[in-house]
Amino acid sequence: MKKLYVVGIGAGNYDGMTVGAVKTLEKADMIVGYTVYCDLMRPYFPDKTFLSTPMMKEIERCRLALEHAANGETVAVICSGDAGIYGMASPILELAGEYGVEVGIVAGVTAASSGAALLGSPLTCDFSVISLSDLLTPPDVIGKRIECAAASDMCIVIYNPSSRNRADHLKKACETVLRYRSPDTVCGVAQNIGREGENSRVLTLAELSEAKTDMFSTVFIGNSATKIINGRMTVPRGYKNV
Repeated sequence: MKKLYVVGIGAGNYDGMTVGAVKTLEKADMIVGYTVYCDLMRPYFPDKTFLSTPMMKEIERCRLALEHAANGETVAVICSGDAGIYGMASPILELAGEYGVEVGIVAGVTAASSGAALLGSPLTCDFSVISLSDLLTPPDVIGKRIECAAASDMCIVIYNPSSRNRADHLKKACETVLRYRSPDTVCGVAQNIGREGENSRVLTLAELSEAKTDMFSTVFIGNSATKIINGRMTVPRGYKNV
């Protein structure tokens, strides 16, 4: 049976990719992905054929990849972070049966993990991951998820915190969280993870509500146990209490 691979490339730099991801891309005839991700991979795999489509062309991209795989080519569809976390694994799995193609999924390092490493150890205990993008999820559903996570005292990781069309979404999310948590709650922002301009900063929840972020930012909202230890955002594991 013909096979296609969906590969998580992490943040997009070679050092942040898993060995499995690198090996899969090395054996692929064609690498298919969003234009930005293909541009990131070209320097590492210069001998490969690349096929890219812009944002909002995800289903078209999946079908193009499946067509090539059905014709016998070894195809890898790349996603930033992990292929199954806000990635392309799901639509590929939905469509693959139409083409008689088997799907292999290669895990990658999602921004919650790589961003947490920049900040310290903000996800030591339970946490939730929520995207503020309303392209595929209704705003009221996103708002409910933020409220439930805030009420639970879990740490919260926010993907896609803002864009040109959603400049106030992070502020609104922070306002919801502030109903349950102190304005002094430790938070963090990691930007351009694994790419040029990589940076991170620790701030309070009150400061986060006014912070400027973008689509290349990952936001971390601490719980009641989160502390700043030597300048790093950290949730103590609690072994002293055992």
